[in-house]
Amino acid sequence: MDYLPLFLQVRNQRCLVVGGGDIALRKIRLLKASGASVRVVAREISSDIREFLADTDDQLLEKRFDDLDLNDICLVIAATDDESVNRKVAMLAQQRQLFVNVVDDADAGNAVMPAIVDRSPVVVAFSTGGKAPVLARLLRQKLETLLPQGYGRLAALAGECRDMVKARFSQINDRRYFWEKVLAGPAAEKALMGDLQGARSLIEQTLENTSEQKTGEVYLVGGGPGDPDLLTFKALRLMQQADVVLHDRLVSEDVLALCRRDADYIYVGKKRDRHARPQEEINALLVELAKEGKRVLRLKGGDPFIFGRGGEEIETLASEGIPFQVVPGITAASGCASYAGIPLTHRDHAQSVRFVTGHLKDGSYALNWNEMLDPGQTLVFYMGLLGLPRICQELMDHGRAAQTPIALIQQGTTRNQRVFTGTLATINKIIESEKVKAPTLIIVGSVVTLHETLSWYKNEKLLEQ
Repeated sequence: MDYLPLFLQVRNQRCLVVGGGDIALRKIRLLKASGASVRVVAREISSDIREFLADTDDQLLEKRFDDLDLNDICLVIAATDDESVNRKVAMLAQQRQLFVNVVDDADAGNAVMPAIVDRSPVVVAFSTGGKAPVLARLLRQKLETLLPQGYGRLAALAGECRDMVKARFSQINDRRYFWEKVLAGPAAEKALMGDLQGARSLIEQTLENTSEQKTGEVYLVGGGPGDPDLLTFKALRLMQQADVVLHDRLVSEDVLALCRRDADYIYVGKKRDRHARPQEEINALLVELAKEGKRVLRLKGGDPFIFGRGGEEIETLASEGIPFQVVPGITAASGCASYAGIPLTHRDHAQSVRFVTGHLKDGSYALNWNEMLDPGQTLVFYMGLLGLPRICQELMDHGRAAQTPIALIQQGTTRNQRVFTGTLATINKIIESEKVKAPTLIIVGSVVTLHETLSWYKNEKLLEQ
């Protein structure tokens, strides 16, 4: 992030606006809506500003700006049409370690004014960091249609009931579960329609009929191959309500960033022969956390049931009577192949596809090679980079042609995706020269020849031209 999102309490605080025109007036309106006291400094102050601030104790100083105008100020907005004046204001304000926003010149200040959707006490503010204010305005228009005015009433009612709920539930997780149930139920609907008394009655009834939660739940969620846009709606919903997140190394940072920010994060990633936690310990930890009443997100790269050992984990949960949900994710084979422009099946190239682990449980490569020789079958190897020389040699030794095309997709679907192509006979030299690193998916078969013409990234660049 270029900026830290922050809401300031400026009620009854003095804020300085340097400028006396229409832009300054828009900023003054926002400050007054937040309860601030305003000092306006400009060589000429418009009649609209004077009328808006009539009958208030705000200060209107029709003069040149100087350093003394910053005395007793908590926030500064430079809104003149003179760039040199705005930059002088910003420089002097920052010397005093004040927050200062410079209109239409974000780099000059240290704060930006966001686009705002006001459903007080619910306020949504978002910014493009001054890069694209028109885009921010368009996004605001979309959110205005998605957030009913009643959300303000709902938030106010929840605030009135907080102490009552806190007295009922001693554990923060139990309080969170209660509010999630209420805010997605009929009480919330009544509040949104304006029936606050009916909504409060339903909250009180729910409170009387709800016991403190004793057992939590585990969400086994596939995070996909890396691009957060490939997540399912259900995956995103569970990711944002979990209390604890256990995540693998193959979960991308962009996907992980969509989990609830105040959740506890536990890294349980694995590399070949190097496990942060053994699988048995992960299984036990899921049970332990759920029995503490927590909602536990087990977030895996790709799909949890395709070489993700998800089956082993839910076997443990089932044996312990722990409730769980499984949310599939787009597996690496599907996601990486699509982004690389390699269809796994194609009428002219391959009529079947086989997913293969790059090594077995005992670390060996004793795979059934004789079943992988059909030229009309695409092979996809997971976790096979280290053993690729052995894989290529075994395929050729068992009869697969040395000129069979092969592709390596490194960090597929992410902004760092790289695709390397060759044949069973040449790919190992390519690995050495290009210094290919995990995570990498391997695709073997004639469908690889379609990469050059069907690459999704390549077509996207053509569209941009």
